[in-house]
Amino acid sequence: MFGRKGRSWLTAQALPADERVTIDSVLRELDHVGEDLAAIDRDLAQIALTHPAAQRLMTIPGVDVAVALGLVAAIGPITRFRSPQKLVSYLGLNPRVRQSGLQPAHHGRITKQGHAHALGMLVEAAWVAAKTPGPLRAFFLRIRGRRGEQIAAVATARKLAVLVWHLLTANQDYAWGRPLLAAQKRRALELRPGLPARRGQRGATHGYNLKERRDQEREIGAQAERAYQTLVAHWHPQTTSTSQGGSAEMRR
Repeated sequence: MFGRKGRSWLTAQALPADERVTIDSVLRELDHVGEDLAAIDRDLAQIALTHPAAQRLMTIPGVDVAVALGLVAAIGPITRFRSPQKLVSYLGLNPRVRQSGLQPAHHGRITKQGHAHALGMLVEAAWVAAKTPGPLRAFFLRIRGRRGEQIAAVATARKLAVLVWHLLTANQDYAWGRPLLAAQKRRALELRPGLPARRGQRGATHGYNLKERRDQEREIGAQAERAYQTLVAHWHPQTTSTSQGGSAEMRR
């Protein structure tokens, strides 16, 4: 509706004068907000280009610049969290625990008593990761087969939080990331602040434009996914309770 074709169609409509005035007013407001958002996007892109932690998180499937910067802002220095379980708890992804006396602990739904915005971004990233070949999708599919899609998405978000802790603590990129896609993400960041386009030159993102190269990267992720499936084929959920991080099913 608000693209070029939509605007042209809207302008061509025969409307009463009062409705035309209202529509023009709303469109001017929409354009003004769009300009503000574009300025914010440029500023965020410049920050991401100089922030190693944000670029490192962008190597994870499903994590774009908005999610990466949002997580970095929510987490702060990763040294604040002595273990991945501490970060999981901070983000509200740890399950509720009920226990009476010496009876086994019962783990329920996640507490959601944490950074709600970061939690939401992780869940959104989990849905994208569930569609990308790799170990994270294998994990999502395994949980979905037993617990359903919603629980699988939350469990994958929790897995992402643990992964974020390890990557930032070890200062390493995601092992099963896609280098060509990561290069494409970085180039998109460079173009947002207005850096000149290198037309006619083969840069780091040239390979991403070739379907054969993209398919090769996806196949590497698919191999990792199959390896994970083979690894967990004979696992069985533990019946004993644990004091950290919820059920064994969600931790694997």
